[in-house]
Amino acid sequence: MARRPFRNPLLRRRSTLSAATALGSMAACLLFNLPKHAHAQFRPQVMHLDTGRPTSPDEPATFQADKVDYNDVEHTVTWTGNVQVWQGDHVLRADRIVYDRDTGVIAARGNVATIQPDGSVLYTHYAELSGGMKDGIMMHVNATMQDNAKLAANGLRRTAGKINVMSRAVYTACEICEKDKTRAPFWQFRAYDATQDLEHQKIDFRDAYLDILGIPVIYLPYFSMTDPSAKRHSGFLMPGITPHDRYLGTYFTIPYYWVIDDQSDMTVQGLFSTKTGPQISAQYRNFFNFGKINIQGGLAYDTHRSNSYTNGFGDDVGRGGNHGVQGYLFARGQFSINKHWRAGANINLATSADYMRDYRVQGYGSDTLNSNAYIEGFGTGSYSRIDGQYYQGLNKGVIHNTDLPWALPRYTYSFVGQPDALGGRTSVNTTDFYVYRENGSADQRGELQLNWDRLWRSRQGQQFLLTLRLDSMVYRARKLYQQPNYYKTARTVVSGQVLPTIALKTNWPFVRSFEHGRGTQLIEPIVQAIYAPNTGMGATDMIPNEDSMSYEFTDSTLFSLNRYQGTDRLDGGLRGNIGVHANWTWDGHEVDLLAGESFQEHIEHDRLPYSGLDHHASDIVARARVAPNEYFDFNARMRLDPYTGKFNFGDALFSAGVPHFRIRGGYVYEPVTPYYYFATNYRSYSPNQLYTVRTNEISGGFSSDWDNWHLSGFARRSLSRREFVSLGGDIGYTNDCFGLDFMYLKQYTTIGGQQRNSTFLFTLSLKTLGSFGLK
Repeated sequence: MARRPFRNPLLRRRSTLSAATALGSMAACLLFNLPKHAHAQFRPQVMHLDTGRPTSPDEPATFQADKVDYNDVEHTVTWTGNVQVWQGDHVLRADRIVYDRDTGVIAARGNVATIQPDGSVLYTHYAELSGGMKDGIMMHVNATMQDNAKLAANGLRRTAGKINVMSRAVYTACEICEKDKTRAPFWQFRAYDATQDLEHQKIDFRDAYLDILGIPVIYLPYFSMTDPSAKRHSGFLMPGITPHDRYLGTYFTIPYYWVIDDQSDMTVQGLFSTKTGPQISAQYRNFFNFGKINIQGGLAYDTHRSNSYTNGFGDDVGRGGNHGVQGYLFARGQFSINKHWRAGANINLATSADYMRDYRVQGYGSDTLNSNAYIEGFGTGSYSRIDGQYYQGLNKGVIHNTDLPWALPRYTYSFVGQPDALGGRTSVNTTDFYVYRENGSADQRGELQLNWDRLWRSRQGQQFLLTLRLDSMVYRARKLYQQPNYYKTARTVVSGQVLPTIALKTNWPFVRSFEHGRGTQLIEPIVQAIYAPNTGMGATDMIPNEDSMSYEFTDSTLFSLNRYQGTDRLDGGLRGNIGVHANWTWDGHEVDLLAGESFQEHIEHDRLPYSGLDHHASDIVARARVAPNEYFDFNARMRLDPYTGKFNFGDALFSAGVPHFRIRGGYVYEPVTPYYYFATNYRSYSPNQLYTVRTNEISGGFSSDWDNWHLSGFARRSLSRREFVSLGGDIGYTNDCFGLDFMYLKQYTTIGGQQRNSTFLFTLSLKTLGSFGLK
């Protein structure tokens, strides 16, 4: 099955046809029709077919040859020497074609090739065709197909233009060795016979062997595959098998793919296991002119019953009734209303976290399943969105569904205006919501933020940014004595806050070039002064907190007007921020540094501990990025207490290596675990033990590739808990038509009382056929 160079069939050649190349399928290998009785009017090297009736002007049949002979005794027409026949986009080429005008039989021999509109090519030594090219036989057939697939057979019988029956067929999608064409490809299917159904776009093999490097490794009495020319085709996909799983035991999956129409399809999969009941799942996709939807769901009979355990707070978590008929629904959709507005939804629901764990439903291991529905609009400098949000907890040892909020609704609007007469820009922002909890605070917020920025530069190169901001919020809240606020009041509270802020930031960059202009060096002092009334932290005013539960002072928030993530809590008082930014860039390489500190007049002692802002002089924050060459890069951040010399926060990432081999490493340190701070009533007693557990971890890994091989490994270890978090590795081989991969992953994370699970995944991929996995 050698690949042959393709020559333009419209150009006259006196040499014989030696080769042709294209990708496509054997489907409809000869589609133009020749009459049973015909004569041709000869023109220089070109002949048009005359059927005795007017030829369709849309599909004229044209012949080209070096020589044409008519035999009136035998009633034959013979074309020899670079014969080329085309009708529309269909092309037939051969060294010699004989047409019997009495029987309508065409005999073509010598480098016979047919080229179809999709670029597919069929080669044969000899072809004898009749019935308008719908019936016939071919000897020593080769075909090139899409995705570099190739099919060969000793002989081929074509019936009704729809079925090709081949004897001694061979199929592969691998490259053929150019130096030794007799050498077996990396893999191939050898079959006693094969049937190609052109109408239904499939190929069936009987008595087939899968050869690897010419050695038979698998025998299949019957094997069916989709024709590579089919872009989408209904049928069974590759089944999967898992010998062992903690909750499913031995299980296997059987997926079926259904092409509904040109814009939609569905995949249905059955799962059968030895430890619990079966599951049926499906995924439906539909693409419209104005949007798209993707719906995935499953239904199962789960026989497992969850076990009771003690969580990290020392509380007993009882057994749940999460067994029996269980299911999940994941749905996504987005639709354009007009050029300015669109709507969508992202729905993620499951009957229980235990069911997701037992059946390995994607998303298990996360804290929550999040769902929302929205309408959003886009304008010139403006954005508007209204949505509703719902959360479902997946770790009942820490998060209960009754503690999680509903946002019904939430409205966001943002507008940035054009420069005004003073050279400044005005912006308007608001995020308004109604939050409801079955167990916890419920509150409503209305917000309006006005912001005016004016940027200018001095003759000395200084850059000034003047900002005037007004934040205003009004709240109505009830059950503030419950989580996440834990205020000592049981009444419904109406409260609010107004905070005007003025800030001036100055950047003074000093730049010089070096290495004959190929590099630049920058030293940039940065000074910022911010003033706002000291309104406190909101607790005395009974202001609820929904979006400002996390607070972290780092280099990214050093020059922020509000260092909280949201606006329920605002930074007030008089403060100044200073920093120095340095950058060296040359030949595409870079070293970038930033260090700074904040000085504040007022100290809010009820701010989250370890914030770095517990004194008038804050912790020193810094970041560094070093990438001096292609072999090494380093990124790091830190926060240092100037009074004690202790690190209150730090993380770092590096990678180093040479071509085909690289190592990576990381480190993170945090003195607390902020996630657990609001899980218990932190106002009644000192923060819970889980909150004060340090996060102190290192991670590392390597990756390598050479020729067609790849190898990688990683490990992540908690230094504070003195145990691994996860580790794993991957090794595999890939070439142009074959893939083999083995992956190992071990996780030590505790979820729902369960921990330590290992996953082995073996994947075998054959190009154009699919992938087979063993997990």
